[in-house]
Amino acid sequence: MKAIQLAAPGGLENLRLVDLPEAAAPGAGEITVRVHASSLNYHDLLVVTGPRSGSGNLIPMADGAGVVTAVGAGVREFAVGDAVVSCFFPEWQAGHRVPTDFGTVPGDGVDGFARQSVTRPATAFTHAPRGYSHEEAATLTTAGLTAWRALVVDGRIRAGDTVLVLGSGGVSILALQMAQSMGAQVIATTSSAEKAARLRALGADTVIDYKTTPEWGEAVLAATDGRGADIVVEVGGPATLAQSIRAVAPGGHIALIGVLTGFSGEVPTAALMAKQATLRGLIVGSREHQQDMVRALEVFSWRPVVDRSYPLEQISEAFAWQKAGRHFGKICLSY
Repeated sequence: MKAIQLAAPGGLENLRLVDLPEAAAPGAGEITVRVHASSLNYHDLLVVTGPRSGSGNLIPMADGAGVVTAVGAGVREFAVGDAVVSCFFPEWQAGHRVPTDFGTVPGDGVDGFARQSVTRPATAFTHAPRGYSHEEAATLTTAGLTAWRALVVDGRIRAGDTVLVLGSGGVSILALQMAQSMGAQVIATTSSAEKAARLRALGADTVIDYKTTPEWGEAVLAATDGRGADIVVEVGGPATLAQSIRAVAPGGHIALIGVLTGFSGEVPTAALMAKQATLRGLIVGSREHQQDMVRALEVFSWRPVVDRSYPLEQISEAFAWQKAGRHFGKICLSY
């Protein structure tokens, strides 16, 4: 089978197309999946461009979607021919004992899905939503479930809420689509007139240009008659957090997801306390969260936005497009 391996010390120039043996036959409790798609996340970009210790090769990519080709003894949840999508934390099945590292995450702590076939425990996958293409399903493992948890699990979204999303990356676009489908008003930020038009077409009620309006927290307050956003999907990090706190409604929720602007910074704690808002970090979600999300997605009429797809052997070009920041929605690998 074709696969991509990342050689030490890391970097896009060290991503190599290789031929590997087909995945082993599934043992008890396992399934074999013909992987057809993956999607790029900022987490994957950090993995492939960051320094790697040791001399071993890593198969990257946390997201994987495909078709079950073989089923091991004792597996009842899946059958040959089922469309499935991988889980980011395959060992976090349910509950509040959250993982605190990436040791079990495909494409990071263990080999990922930049390959044509894989044999893993059946509990490392869920069914894909009915009617989804493999590329659409592949957007759900990381970005989709992150948006779902931010809005539903932690944010406890209600119809009539106002949700603020930052930018037009995968998490933000999926959060916009989910929130709009759940009866929320959505405010989005961007710096491009073209992207602003696309955000409105997807259902954003208000779009704020953060370049011309650097104090966009005030603009969110103005757009909500002074109240602010009930849920803020905060993907930026330290450079955007102060404005997100300004934008959040009293008693609202800020889902701290991203590190696009860095890994540490000052937090205006007095402003956060004055709002009596919650600021909660999150990293994707559990398999149970994913199963709940899939059931919900099957009743919505929209599909995830795929900016463009690349063949597996053009993975470096795909990451280069991601680094350029011109994409709208998700970038996929299709194979």
